[in-house]
Amino acid sequence: MTATVSRMTRPAETARPKRLIGARLQEFLMLLPASVIVAVFLLLPFLMSFPMSLTNRRLIPRPVKFVGFDNYVNVLTDPIFWRALLNVSYFALLVVPLQCGFALAMALLINQKLPGRNFFRGALFLPAITSMAVVCVIWGTLFQYPTGPLNQIVSILTFGLAGPIDWLGNPASAMPAIVLLSAWQAYGFQMVVYLAGLQSIPGDLYEAARLDGASTWQRFRFVTWPGLRQTNIFVLIITTIQAFKLFTQVNILTQGGPRNATETVVQYMYQVGFVGQKLGLASAVAIILFFIVLAISLVQRVVLRDPK
Repeated sequence: MTATVSRMTRPAETARPKRLIGARLQEFLMLLPASVIVAVFLLLPFLMSFPMSLTNRRLIPRPVKFVGFDNYVNVLTDPIFWRALLNVSYFALLVVPLQCGFALAMALLINQKLPGRNFFRGALFLPAITSMAVVCVIWGTLFQYPTGPLNQIVSILTFGLAGPIDWLGNPASAMPAIVLLSAWQAYGFQMVVYLAGLQSIPGDLYEAARLDGASTWQRFRFVTWPGLRQTNIFVLIITTIQAFKLFTQVNILTQGGPRNATETVVQYMYQVGFVGQKLGLASAVAIILFFIVLAISLVQRVVLRDPK
């Protein structure tokens, strides 16, 4: 009897590793196309940029000369680079809490059992799938000076006491205007991530909190917010990385002006590499930006890690 049972179990035991290998192979094949694209268009150019940053390579054909770390010295001693880094840091400090906070609020709203919930989910996500160039054209019209719609709204709300604002032409308002545009266009991605995080929180926790007499705020404070801890870390890091890559909005609306008030590191890299045709210098800027963003991301990960 024992021999019969052992013979019956052996095929099942040998079939499990085969199924596991088949599942792993299927996962690998599904990841392969995306991995190839990332390797060819992201990883390989980055690896090529470091040796290029040590040369005087330009866009126009000319003999390439090894210059060592001169490009890095030139970048780090250029006041425009530091102004660009300060501007993009200011942008990140404004856009990250605004964008993430609005995304969380919208996720909490569409997570409720409301009529037409699926329609509102699609409508709220629409800006995220709209081309940034199109968004910039639309918001450029809204910011138009002096007769743009936003200036008309300001005039109505202040009963004509506040004059028209040159949103993109004033150094004090240009970056906040781009922050508002950027937060509106990109919050949809964070909203979807937050929605997934909200739906992963067990409903039993909310039910237990209601039975204990917890208010809406207390349920959010002691159930929702702790349950979104890992989601918050992911959203914060991703949003910060995207903020430091600010380029399209600036390039279309202000080209870094007025008076370098909206100059960013990527805009600076574009001006150096494609306008100034100094690919070696632009590669040095890219390497420096990479390590700055990497350091900020690591600090965020350490600060926000689970204390347990």
